[in-house]
Amino acid sequence: MKDRVAERVRDAAPEGAGARVEVLQGENAQLQHAVRSHAVVDQAIGVLLAVGRLTPDEGWDVLREVSQRKNIKLHHLAELIIGWARTRSLCDEVRSELDRQLALHGRPLDTDA
Repeated sequence: MKDRVAERVRDAAPEGAGARVEVLQGENAQLQHAVRSHAVVDQAIGVLLAVGRLTPDEGWDVLREVSQRKNIKLHHLAELIIGWARTRSLCDEVRSELDRQLALHGRPLDTDA
């Protein structure tokens, strides 16, 4: 459907505007991806806030630190943390660094207090 709309816009546009439409469509796709990615990161921060009793800034710091220390893209780490919230399963390497960062910023995952 989007392709047909874009084709009609290109056909109706003045000469040279078709290229501009294509550029705008590319930018639109990038923005849509960024919004979806941002939502996943925000959800992961929310998980960290709930589990670690952190502020939003602390949750962001924990997510960023684990991502950097384990060389995992932020978006992928966020997906892992969201999955962990559902399944309680997280690989040991990420889990240990996450626990370490939570201990520095809030409370470790292994405590019930």
